[in-house]
Amino acid sequence: MPGNEVDAARDRRPLRADAQRNEDRLLQAAAAAFAREGAGASVKDIAREAGVGVGTLYRRFPSKELLIEATYRHEVQRLCEVAPHLAATQPPVDALRTWMESFIDFMAAKQGMADALRVILTDDREKLHTRALLADAIDHLLAHAKGRSVTRPDVSAQDVLMALGGISLMASNEEQGDLATRLIDLLLHGIVTS
Repeated sequence: MPGNEVDAARDRRPLRADAQRNEDRLLQAAAAAFAREGAGASVKDIAREAGVGVGTLYRRFPSKELLIEATYRHEVQRLCEVAPHLAATQPPVDALRTWMESFIDFMAAKQGMADALRVILTDDREKLHTRALLADAIDHLLAHAKGRSVTRPDVSAQDVLMALGGISLMASNEEQGDLATRLIDLLLHGIVTS
């Protein structure tokens, strides 16, 4: 089997439980580091923050580019998977707020990885697919809230996603986390019924 197929086959095999925990910790630490320091974040520091050796990091992610790509995909997956959980465990407005705050955190990490992601994720179809996945997560939360007559019926997931993208861009340019919180409050005020 050529090298790429071997890598693809290896990636499809499920990881042992301890290896999966290590990978999850690495990806969480990487997302936090990229949000703080950008793509120049130290791989050694990421491994240390995750509580694993740098060798463990390099065995799973042989290059920083692969770590960045995996971090991006992991964060998208996390956002998509948490929406049903939030809808089931929190009041609708709280679930929306919690998801929106997580999205802003994701965007901060993505901003930190932006230059590398432009090189890694060049397929526009993949970008559109990611946007559709995130819109589906928002739609799940909106449907839950609309079912309880908490949000306006004319609010679309795409509109919310676009508004959150603008909020994250403004907050990152101003380097003010509290600005994002205030703007999320304004967005929710426009979504929630009186």
